[in-house]
Amino acid sequence: MSDETSNLEFQPRAQGSVMGFPAHEGRPGAIGEVHARPHPLIEKPRVLVQLAFMTEGGAGVDMAVLSELSRRLGIAAPDRHARHHAMKWGKGTLRWERHTEFSTYLWEGPLAESSRAAQEDCPFGNGFSPPGTVISGIRLEIRKWTQASEKLIAAFDPTSLCYSLVERGNAAIITDFRQDGDGLTRILVLDRGLTPARTGALTQRLIDLETYRTLAMLGLPLALTLSSRARRIEDRLAQTTLEMKVAETRDSQTLLADLTELAAELEADAASSLYRFGASRAYDGIVVERLQALDEEAVPGYDTWGGFLQRRVAPAMRTCRSVEERQANLSRKLTRATTLLRTWVDVEVEKQNRDLLASMNNRARLQLRLQQTVEGLSVAAVSYYVVGLISYLAKGASIFGHAFAPEIVTAAAVPVAIVLVWWGVRRVRRMHSEPAKHPGE
Repeated sequence: MSDETSNLEFQPRAQGSVMGFPAHEGRPGAIGEVHARPHPLIEKPRVLVQLAFMTEGGAGVDMAVLSELSRRLGIAAPDRHARHHAMKWGKGTLRWERHTEFSTYLWEGPLAESSRAAQEDCPFGNGFSPPGTVISGIRLEIRKWTQASEKLIAAFDPTSLCYSLVERGNAAIITDFRQDGDGLTRILVLDRGLTPARTGALTQRLIDLETYRTLAMLGLPLALTLSSRARRIEDRLAQTTLEMKVAETRDSQTLLADLTELAAELEADAASSLYRFGASRAYDGIVVERLQALDEEAVPGYDTWGGFLQRRVAPAMRTCRSVEERQANLSRKLTRATTLLRTWVDVEVEKQNRDLLASMNNRARLQLRLQQTVEGLSVAAVSYYVVGLISYLAKGASIFGHAFAPEIVTAAAVPVAIVLVWWGVRRVRRMHSEPAKHPGE
């Protein structure tokens, strides 16, 4: 990388106006995004070591790491809102980039004769505090294409060796996608005439390929786990629907509880995998774009990068999509089964309500008959007491010498008392049975 760009942080410069007119507040970021990842200018021979860390702790962890590295170099730390930064480190350059769920640290420097010398110049030694767990590690060497450098191809695993020509035959890219003793994926670039700009663009594509390939494959272990759980839910759903068909032994409340439990479990799995599967699709799309940009030419007897990854990565991505679609279909089936069972439950509840209302009607009818019986008895009882009072009055009045005997008065009062008491009870009952009238009606 040239000295002019080795210690630059590429940030969009604020632009308050355009030809005197006020600019939109988002314009600087939109314009600067296309320059956010400029291709480094790389001379040969060169080595690049990149580590990608999952930043579960957020951007603050990266800022702490960069602040410590800047303090060790005696330079100013980057702005806390920065998404990329570059600084001189030893004989090379350390570049940092922050992404959605990971960050990358790329060191580019001269190709040392021994691995020990390279480790001493590399920043990833003693004192480097990682911001998270490593998800990808790459060691990319750029050498001039000579007979001596061609012999380095023999150091790769022949069972997964990928060897192809790029840049119209001006470069060869070699890897076996396996890790060395340090856990780094080894990539070799043989160059015979590329400009520093084209070399930088090529190396960035190759590094992106390995980084995003690894990130895309994170969805596969989750897909395999969820696949077995989806199978279990499908089996339980099939058993539940069979039990729903048998009306004699169907326990709707228990079946509805089982379906609700299955739906909750499925939705929890779908929610937990939503981001991971979406991210895997996005990363896989980037891998496909980078492979197309390489425009590989096959070397007879060897796999191309695109051919190898198509056979290995594409099935994994199809598995992720299959599990995601399976969850969606299973969710729809659970919804239909739950709706059907709820309908049956509603019908059973309506039937129970109908039986309850019929029972209440019968009880009200019995109460009415009992009330009528009590009313009849009450008429007789009240009439008896009224006639008794009249009898006492008639006997008491006989001392004044009236012509009517008390027995005659008592006998004559019986029908009159009965009629009057019956009329009074009926009137009271009618008054209570009429609806209350509001004032002013």
